[in-house]
Order: sequence, then structure tokens, then C-alpha cells
Amino acid sequence: MKKMAPVFILLAGMLWATIGIFIRNLEKLGIHSMEIVAIKAFITLIAMLLFLGIYDRRLLRVRLKDCWCFVGTGICSVVFFNFCYFKTITLTSLSVAAILLYTAPMLVMILSIILFQEKLTKTKLMAIIFAFGGCIFVTGILESTANIGFIGLLTGLGAGFGYALYSIFGRYALKRGYHPLTITAYTFLFASIGSLPAVNLKKITGIMIDDTKMTVYLIVFTLITTILPYFLYTTGLSLMENSTASIIASIEPVVATVIGIIVFREKLSVTGSLGIMMVIAAIVILNRKQKIVKH
Repeated sequence: MKKMAPVFILLAGMLWATIGIFIRNLEKLGIHSMEIVAIKAFITLIAMLLFLGIYDRRLLRVRLKDCWCFVGTGICSVVFFNFCYFKTITLTSLSVAAILLYTAPMLVMILSIILFQEKLTKTKLMAIIFAFGGCIFVTGILESTANIGFIGLLTGLGAGFGYALYSIFGRYALKRGYHPLTITAYTFLFASIGSLPAVNLKKITGIMIDDTKMTVYLIVFTLITTILPYFLYTTGLSLMENSTASIIASIEPVVATVIGIIVFREKLSVTGSLGIMMVIAAIVILNRKQKIVKH
């Protein structure tokens, strides 16, 4: 099982990378960014409650004093990260937003050294340089003339920080003995609560009730881009260090680029190809001497 940890993280990153396919279709139908976040949170919550109610109700039990962990993963990470990321996209280019988002592995590494006494090794440093450099090349920011203002920079770094917080609060929840399924369920309970002020609930329920095909599409979308990847990532996180997991998840922009080429016929530049190789190199470097977390 422990040897599968990197595979779980890679699969999570690959599934998160498919979100662009769904987002483009949903936005064409007039469903906006924060509404998409809310819909994902609601469907995930309902699905997890139903599944755990049948599979093992004991996994629904949490201690009230530990709810701050799930406020952290649900509101401080999922809701805050998505809000900042979507705001950054409106203020800057997609490439700039993506690069600022992928400051997350560096933030995870720094926070994990401070909070969990993880060691800063040469291997990790080399891997994070390759991963972040690869993301820069993949997004094509070096070939862009996009400008970024102070607010765009602030929200972009906020997105990276929010993204990083899932690993941090998720680690605290794991240390308190919670199962990855429990963490996923309560993450999206609080994400649902946190996203309510930003959406038109009547519009969302109307979409779900009136259009059966749309409902099925949204369920598939949520399963592929939320339920499975968050469960896989949390499971992988329980078996390895935070910083290692976060760097491996950098496969996401690589897969998103490949999807863009195959599905949307986007072009891949020479620097993009170099970036893909750099991210893959970072993952290979990390897994040559991977340290597994023991409980």
C-alpha cells in the first residue's frame, strides 16, 4: 500500500487536470465559477454522506474539538483557493494565474518544515526547482507579454497559499486518526457552508431539478474532478510527507497541457515540451529515495 502513495498523488493530479474540459462546457451554459465550486461541494457532500452511511457510519463520527481541521481544508483551502484562483484569472492571464497557483509546493515545504519538522533535503530542493521551472515553461509565461498588477499578484499568491493549506490541515486531521474518506466528507461539508454566500442557491437547485442530463453531467464532473482526486490525494498524503506529495501533484498542469493539445487542438511549444520533461524529472528525482510517513 505504501508503495502506491506516489501513484495515488499522480492520479489525483491527473484527475484535477481534467477540470478544464468540464469548466469550458459549464461556462457556455451560463454557470459561473463560484457556482461551479458550490455545485461540486454540494454534490460531493451528498455523495459522501450516502456512501459512508452505507459503507461504514462510524466514519461519519468526528470530535467537535477537531472541526477546525475541516474548516481549514474546506473553507480556508477549497473555498478560499478557488475564489482567489478565479479572481486571478479575471485580473491576469491563465498562464500567470497557473504559475502563481503553483507556488503551493514551495509554501507546503516551508510550512511543513516549520509545523511538522520535515527535513529540507537536497533532493527536495532539486525537485521543487525542476517542478516550478517546468510549470513556468508549460504555461508559456516566458513567451507572454501579460502584465500583472498588485491585486492580481496578491490573489494569485492567495490561491497558491489556499491550495497549500489542504496539505497542512489535512495532515493535522490525519494525525488525529481520521480516515481519508472522513476528511473528504467533512472538507466538503464546510466547503458547502463556506460557498453559500457567494452563490444563487435557487438557481443551482433549479438547474439540478429541471435538467436531468445536466444533473448527470454535474455528478460525473464532481466524481472525476473532486471526489476521486481528493480521496486519492488525502490517501497518498497519509503515506508520505506533505512537501513530496505537493511536488508530485505538479503533474496537473502537464496533463492539462496534454489535454489541451488532444481535446482543444492547442499547440505545444518547444519550451512547453521542456517544461513537461522538467516536471516529470522532478517526480522521478523524488521517487528515487522516497520517504514514507509512518504512523
